[in-house]
Amino acid sequence: MSKKYTIAIVGRPNVGKSTLFNRIVGTRKAIVNDISGVTRDRLYEKAEWNGSEFSVIDTGGISASNDVFIKEIKEQAELAIKEADAIIFVVDGHNGITEDDQLVAKVLYRSKQPIYLAVNHLDNIEQHDLIYDSYSLGLGDPYPISAVHGNGVADLLDDIVDAFKNGTNGGVSDQDQEDQIKIAIIGRPNVGKSSIFNSLIKRNRSIVSDIQGTTRDTVDSQFEDNQGNVFTISDTAGIRKSGKVIESTEKYAVLRAQMAIESADVILVVIDASTGIQDQDKHIAGLATEEGRAVVIVVNKWDAIEKDNYSMKQFTEQIREEFKFLDYAPIMFVSAKTNQRLDQIPEMVIKVDNNHKMRIQSSILNQTILDAIALHPTPTKNGKRLRVYYATEVAVAPPTFAIFVNDPELMHFSYERYLENQIRENFDFAGTPIRLRIRARK
Repeated sequence: MSKKYTIAIVGRPNVGKSTLFNRIVGTRKAIVNDISGVTRDRLYEKAEWNGSEFSVIDTGGISASNDVFIKEIKEQAELAIKEADAIIFVVDGHNGITEDDQLVAKVLYRSKQPIYLAVNHLDNIEQHDLIYDSYSLGLGDPYPISAVHGNGVADLLDDIVDAFKNGTNGGVSDQDQEDQIKIAIIGRPNVGKSSIFNSLIKRNRSIVSDIQGTTRDTVDSQFEDNQGNVFTISDTAGIRKSGKVIESTEKYAVLRAQMAIESADVILVVIDASTGIQDQDKHIAGLATEEGRAVVIVVNKWDAIEKDNYSMKQFTEQIREEFKFLDYAPIMFVSAKTNQRLDQIPEMVIKVDNNHKMRIQSSILNQTILDAIALHPTPTKNGKRLRVYYATEVAVAPPTFAIFVNDPELMHFSYERYLENQIRENFDFAGTPIRLRIRARK
């Protein structure tokens, strides 16, 4: 296909939307649980069928219940419907058409996109008679499917993709995403990750609430800054201490957050200025450094504390003391509530991403190493002196340098740290870890 297409899966809670989503995208991307209302935010993923690529959106269940999030969930589903080129409306074949199904249908009547009605939980052909109740919705011929076993899903996708190919569904022009910087926002629950996310993309994609754990899935979106640079950004579930993560749904959401860290280029580690630095903040930041990601420390809710002329300097010093392993990470003081300095985040992300992928010419690198050795001679051990022959950059993201020596055992960790500091002093590696690989010259 020359265009990109999007399918939204909608329906009332617990009809199998997330199971169908996982079946279509081919991975266990959405959280599946018997608890009604587990999916709260929209979840995006790419899929492929019969050689055609498209995006799939899983949405929270629309219901008439009194759930505290039901208004927001309905808004999320309606936004997904507006973004989609085709809609799969899922109902439960065993329960008949409910009041909530009719509520979803009323929302869909206002949409202009083609609607494919999928009657789920029909595991064999003998149960296909259960589809007839769904004709009362007035949405055309239903598709009997079993999202768990995959029955009927192929027929459903065949018809949707054929409509895409024939041009009867919409679509948007292809855009090259290879050069897009991927950002992941991580932090403890309720530090303002979703507020920052929504402010950057200028839409309410993630549900914002004072209730801890509101974001249960990693939510992805794209946004463009004032200079026309396009970014992919992920809002992740708040990561709590492992002993406090009891609910199986939350455990999987935390795992998804860790997966988002692995796939990102730049990590925004969000700290709550009003509660101060906590041990869990350091643990979360450590996840980013272990993966070798570029990092920006974002101090949110800066508007919520009493400040004087020294507040920012004192908080910076505290961060440097508590996050010694992130002494290279830039620090930004922002407020998602007032949008203070949020417009500076894209520029900072571009800078640290460039540093993360920077290559240093070997001749310049070796001159830096020689100057460092002249300033501080190599150590000796048992009468034998460390000799450094040459160095070269062997990888980027993060920048990784191989330093060839006569005997790696002679390289004391303090001298290795000294060489790293000298490299940082000569080249701008702000925001990115750098790695040294000490090797014997063969």
